[in-house]
Amino acid sequence: MKNVLYVGNALSHSGKNITSIETLSRHLKEDYNIKIASIKPNRILRLLDMMGLILKNTKNTDRVLIDTYSTLNFYYALVISQLCRAFKLDYIHILHGGNLESRLKNNPRLSKLIFKNAKCLVSPSKFLKSKFEVYGYTNLVFIPNTIQINNYQFRSRAVDTIKLLWVRSFSKIYNPKLAILVLEALINKGYKAQLTMVGPDSDNSLNELKTLALNKKLTVDFTGKLTQLEWITRSKTHNIFINTTNLDNAPVSVIEAMALGLPIVSTNVGGLPFLVENELEGLLVKPDDTEAMANAIIRLKEDNLLKDKLIFNARLKAETFNWSHVKQSWNSLLN
Repeated sequence: MKNVLYVGNALSHSGKNITSIETLSRHLKEDYNIKIASIKPNRILRLLDMMGLILKNTKNTDRVLIDTYSTLNFYYALVISQLCRAFKLDYIHILHGGNLESRLKNNPRLSKLIFKNAKCLVSPSKFLKSKFEVYGYTNLVFIPNTIQINNYQFRSRAVDTIKLLWVRSFSKIYNPKLAILVLEALINKGYKAQLTMVGPDSDNSLNELKTLALNKKLTVDFTGKLTQLEWITRSKTHNIFINTTNLDNAPVSVIEAMALGLPIVSTNVGGLPFLVENELEGLLVKPDDTEAMANAIIRLKEDNLLKDKLIFNARLKAETFNWSHVKQSWNSLLN
């Protein structure tokens, strides 16, 4: 078995959402010896743990995988990639976050240090792959995010009372405020509507949203972070999935909703049009446009044929993200 180190933020036990390092590493353990870092919530200790993983395994490692984001993790990726170079370890960046292009634009020298010397750059979306290609990077491969399709029971849902489901971290870049405003718009138009928002508080947005809902006299079910099984169970009583983000790549929560048979209404940003084809697999609207999102939701309520077409096609798309398909691409890369 090949020995693979995987570096990233494995922080679900600290109240954060599950990330790629936690899901992908479980799959890869079927065929590879996997060691990961880090689960430490403290940022400095997390970096030291990541560095320690590399330093302790310089002589028995075949590949190093590095989850790479545009925020603080960008600098983790810088440190770990250069450590790999120093010890002549082949490293592979897994690109996350729709805003990585800002790093290519605003930090070109650091970006070259990180990305040019990588054995490969793995993009989970064709959107992000295309952005890197514009900046002259050629060592790219598209491998999508993965789910276990058997965990997602497909159900067609009637849309009588509109029951909206939102699943994401509460962060301003994901624009959760829009979900509240859409609920208000639907009620003002005379529709019965409900909203459930699932996810951990990432940047103290949650209290602001609770205050907003209270001031507007709207009843919103803020569940906090739920396990995958818990929110999938909740999804059975909902009939439309909304994605309000202003910036995105290839969100797993949208793929999961597609698998479950929840019709998708999403903002048309970043990698979303690569993931959800408008009018075929979901409805895409302009970002931060309350009226457009509310009207798209109303279309799904009033046009059952459209809704059924979207959820059927979306499920077929979701099945292509099953591990049995994606596994082949990872094996080709790691071997």
